[in-house]
Amino acid sequence: MTQVPTIKLNNGATIPQLGFGVYQIPPEDTADAVNTALSIGYRHIDTAEMYQNEKGVGEGIRNSGVDRGEVFITSKLNNGFHKPDDARRAFDKTLSELGFDYVDLFLIHWPLPTLYDGDYVSTWKTLEEFAKDGRARSIGVSNFQVDHLERLAQETGTVPAVNQIEVHPYFTNEKVRAYGSEHGIATEAWSPIAQGKVLDDPVITRIAESVGKSPAQVVLRWHIQRGDIVFPKSVTEQRIKDNFALFDFELGDDDLSAISGLDKGEDGRTGPNPDTFDYVP
Repeated sequence: MTQVPTIKLNNGATIPQLGFGVYQIPPEDTADAVNTALSIGYRHIDTAEMYQNEKGVGEGIRNSGVDRGEVFITSKLNNGFHKPDDARRAFDKTLSELGFDYVDLFLIHWPLPTLYDGDYVSTWKTLEEFAKDGRARSIGVSNFQVDHLERLAQETGTVPAVNQIEVHPYFTNEKVRAYGSEHGIATEAWSPIAQGKVLDDPVITRIAESVGKSPAQVVLRWHIQRGDIVFPKSVTEQRIKDNFALFDFELGDDDLSAISGLDKGEDGRTGPNPDTFDYVP
């Protein structure tokens, strides 16, 4: 079975660099998709309270026969639960839905700087409680900008283990990635292929043809070689297999630079801007 590289987090834990994402997988399909991914060799599953499929993730892991200790599970705090007592209840529900007594990584899903009086610091301090009691082996954030991260550094005692942010060739998000690298925060890339928008780009299709791989595999390999943690999502078995087949080829420096050169800055975003996003489901 292919050995997926791991990244050492700032608290000493390790995370598989390639995982399986379940965003937008219907709850009734999640268990089968997770079971399939684990049978292929994935050992890292990324879910969230907002996705409403944590129960299927837990079921899929149990059905797979893979030991819980071999699977790295991430979930995220839903946006309506930033107040400390709400966050505690939401985290208890996450563990209950998954059917496990801990998660490997728990994240604040969005900073929501325009809601709750901009108070994501007390939320972060609540996640510190989960880390202290061992129910969250690591804690981190998602969609945090540099100023959000700097505020956590100034007002709390724990550096996030990861920051899960939008990153792909059309939006390389270098400022946030660079801050993370400088401060020991690993970058997880969501929307790694820009919801498919980069797959027809002539630069990427040319490189894919030259290395004998699909455009999606080339883009995911670009992430891997840059040090990003990625977790592509699919419910199609062949595509789940293809997304896992990233370790029998490498991209040259020129190819890496060419893909990075596709960056469009803020115009390349496919998702909301964390500076203004205030959605509560």
